[in-house]
Amino acid sequence: MTGRTAPSGASRPPLSLDEYAERARTRLGPEVWDFIEGGAGEERTLAANQAAFDRTRLSPRVLTGVGECDPSTTVLGRRWGAPVAVAPMAYHTLMHPDGETATARAAGAAGLPLVVSTFAGRTFAEIAAAATSPLWLQVYCFRDRDTTRRLIEHAEAAGFEALVLTVDTPRLGRRLRDLRNDFRLPPHIAPANLPADEADYSSPSEHGRTGLDPSLDWSVIAWLRSVSRLPVLVKGVMTAEDARRAIAAGVDGIVVSNHGGRQLDGAPATLDVLAPIAAAVDGRCTLLLDGGVRRGRDVLGALALGADAVLLGRPVLHGLALAGGAGVAGVLGLVLDELSEAMTLTGTATVADADASLLTGPEDTAVARHRRSGGAPLHDRPRPPEPTGTATATLHKENLHRSVSDPVLDTMNFLNEITGRFPDVVSFAPGRPYEEFFDKDEILEHIRRYLDHLAAGGASDEAIRTALYQYGPTAGQIRELISDSLRADEGIDAPPGAIVVTVGAQEGMLLALRALFADPGDVLLVASPCYVGITGAASLLGVPVHPVEERADGLDVADVEAAVLAERARGRRPRAFYVVPDHSNPSGNTMSRRAREELLELAARHDLLILEDSPYRLVSPGVQLPTLKSMDHARRVIHLGSYSKSVFPSARVGFVVADQPVRDPSGAESLLADELAKIKSMVTVNTPALSQAAVAGALLACGGRLTERNAVPAKHYGEALRVTLEQLDRHFPEDVRDRLGIGWNRPSGGFFLTVRVPFPADNAALLRSAEDHGVIWTPMAYFYPGPGGERSIRLSFSYLSPAEIEDGIARLAAFLHAEIERPGATGPTSGRDT
Repeated sequence: MTGRTAPSGASRPPLSLDEYAERARTRLGPEVWDFIEGGAGEERTLAANQAAFDRTRLSPRVLTGVGECDPSTTVLGRRWGAPVAVAPMAYHTLMHPDGETATARAAGAAGLPLVVSTFAGRTFAEIAAAATSPLWLQVYCFRDRDTTRRLIEHAEAAGFEALVLTVDTPRLGRRLRDLRNDFRLPPHIAPANLPADEADYSSPSEHGRTGLDPSLDWSVIAWLRSVSRLPVLVKGVMTAEDARRAIAAGVDGIVVSNHGGRQLDGAPATLDVLAPIAAAVDGRCTLLLDGGVRRGRDVLGALALGADAVLLGRPVLHGLALAGGAGVAGVLGLVLDELSEAMTLTGTATVADADASLLTGPEDTAVARHRRSGGAPLHDRPRPPEPTGTATATLHKENLHRSVSDPVLDTMNFLNEITGRFPDVVSFAPGRPYEEFFDKDEILEHIRRYLDHLAAGGASDEAIRTALYQYGPTAGQIRELISDSLRADEGIDAPPGAIVVTVGAQEGMLLALRALFADPGDVLLVASPCYVGITGAASLLGVPVHPVEERADGLDVADVEAAVLAERARGRRPRAFYVVPDHSNPSGNTMSRRAREELLELAARHDLLILEDSPYRLVSPGVQLPTLKSMDHARRVIHLGSYSKSVFPSARVGFVVADQPVRDPSGAESLLADELAKIKSMVTVNTPALSQAAVAGALLACGGRLTERNAVPAKHYGEALRVTLEQLDRHFPEDVRDRLGIGWNRPSGGFFLTVRVPFPADNAALLRSAEDHGVIWTPMAYFYPGPGGERSIRLSFSYLSPAEIEDGIARLAAFLHAEIERPGATGPTSGRDT
């Protein structure tokens, strides 16, 4: 019998981080191996770090319906591909000549940050040139503060985004392996970012003894703030008391760390002290952990005990020693695969879902969780009263559908909360129509006009009464008028039977996704940034989303095709692509005619459906490009429509044009619209008849030509856009915005534009903007299904008068200047800002 020979252990890729370590050891000299692997003293703390994770047990959960988990997270306003960063470690060049540049490339490919050591072997500029994800600087504070200041200035100039101050080294721990080896750096290895002629770096322990400042106290945080605008984290905190002191000193983050077991031997494992520190921090700053992470499930265990993310150390050096950048990529990929596996098998849909309920152990679960939270022993506390028949039912969020924990569902709630707290602000947040165009008597006129239309068509009084007071057809009772209007206004030839009238466009999205996405391997592609309604609907239904990021000038169809091919390579089916081709919400971009043609060609080539959502074209000035649906000759486009902008939003009337034929196993055919109506009958039953009557009356008043009806509003919105751009130009002339790192796009219509800023535009910044400057905007990160948008904001001008816009942009300018000058704000960086 013959067969394929199994690959030898040396030829196949390592299957665990332990295997990476074993193979790396054969590539390094014994003294170098001891330098990176050794700990302080008898290495009890070094061993304890891994042993703590070895004791941790996760609870598997079954039939959770989670499907694809999402390991991405946001830290300090930046989206990470997973809650993992590369820990700061000196002299990557000991492992491989490319050193930190190879590590940076691999970390960037994984979407993970790199914390660069003060003693890096490559220059900050070289590392930054190789990086595509955030870089932080680990800072040792030297006796000569000018050396430290210059180091920070060089890192900031290279685009680094945060400072991580190591606070546990008033002296270096006694590392016996290095003492036995009398370890010295090879002549060609030196710190590339420190003065070459001011110190002898050949003995790391001796230089640490003579160079590092042993007298640091908490005032060093204020000193760092005085020399840099970057956020400051402290690394080396091991007690709740020190965590509280760090927060009082104003740090932006804490790293729970015992220096990888290389300082005080006998100190506890970092994982063992994490829970009480997390309780002390209580969400007031970013909380990270390092030490002992050797598996993806270790990452999830740390998250369950309160960490926001972990730092991965020695395994990265093992990968670098074994195969350079490819080895680092292998290590990071292995950890992320194991993390995704652990999340899936524990029913953890997102990083935000990880909490102590994931953990289990030999002791009683309630007691274990309470002790992990840092609480007193339960037997010392008063017992709660026995439950009675009138006890209130308490629901646990982990037992609700995972979509309720999706951050996208909280975004608008936060904006509404801010608006409610500060009613006198100028708000560039809501994408509402301008209220001066609404007349309270007009709604009654619209309804009367529709009733007259029914009567003129031969309907009896009884039939008209039924049409107004009863449920009516699920697919809608004004489909003929919508069909006529689409033909007259948009060039869309859709028979009434191909239309379903919906409760706003949002219901149309829900119906379309529910009907089209039948298999767990079906994927929705979305142009990113995108309207949160579609990603919210996908989350509710458990539909996986693949974002296709727009470029600076809008969507590139080649990127859509690349996403299609990537999903097929993963064994999944790209089912549909959602896009707003005209004056997109939130970016304001518009697809060119050629791009529309290319997208339709791609859809036919790859058997892809297109969900077209275009609510702003009929209220924008000038001649509009044709809709995708009007260009669609192969029935690839499902058109989602809404009258919220073109008639009035409180009607909550939308529609779906779904003329795709559907064939059942017997060969009988219907239209997709018929199938959507079936689903609607189980959701909203029908769209309210009074709302349909009001919209129908508005359509009748203009002969179905909403473009003509909206000529005056479109002129207003065009003028509002012009004033907004004019005021931005006035407050930020070209030389000023170039110097500050501010910019914006220039849409041709719609309600929105995007402003790029040189600092994290997150909820904290939004709150400062409202409190201190009286102006509200929307963080663009809300609209990115994946990483992106952390340094840009959306401005909506539709709801404001020209005077309000002028006042609001002046307030915005004051906020932007103040935020750029604020201690701890980040300066201009490269990366995806729009």
